[in-house]
Amino acid sequence: MGISESLIPELEMEAAVTRRLIERVPEDKLDWRPHEKSMPLGRLATHLAELPGWGKITIAQDVLDIGEGFTPTILRSVPEILDLFDKNVAEFKELLANTPDEEFMKTWTMKHKGQTVFSSPKIGVVRGTVMNHMVHHRGQLTVYLRLNEVQLPMTYGPSADETGGFE
Repeated sequence: MGISESLIPELEMEAAVTRRLIERVPEDKLDWRPHEKSMPLGRLATHLAELPGWGKITIAQDVLDIGEGFTPTILRSVPEILDLFDKNVAEFKELLANTPDEEFMKTWTMKHKGQTVFSSPKIGVVRGTVMNHMVHHRGQLTVYLRLNEVQLPMTYGPSADETGGFE
């Protein structure tokens, strides 16, 4: 089994869970934040929608400088956020399917205004900076939603709100 063949099912599973959470973001609360230092709810959901796009960047290029012209995307509706997420997941999945194992072993570097932040094999970036990063922010999103009295869907098993037939 090639590297991409092992990553695609994981991406599909994590994307499905993430999408179910984004679907529940209350559109009237996009500017809500639990603390003044926290991202607003809409920006957090949009960041989740952007992350599969980072996977595309990781595979397609060897260096990313986030200090040069990088502007976070601001979307103003849940359908827009879901459209971006779906587009990025589909494109990342297609790119993964066509990426040879050797490409995953190439070094990828993140810079900030020309200064190296870190370098790692692309496989490590896909797993850590893309997939695990998505899971991390998805955890944040569950807290934001719970604090807004939104019922949470199942993720890796039943939630306090949905059992999925598990009793």
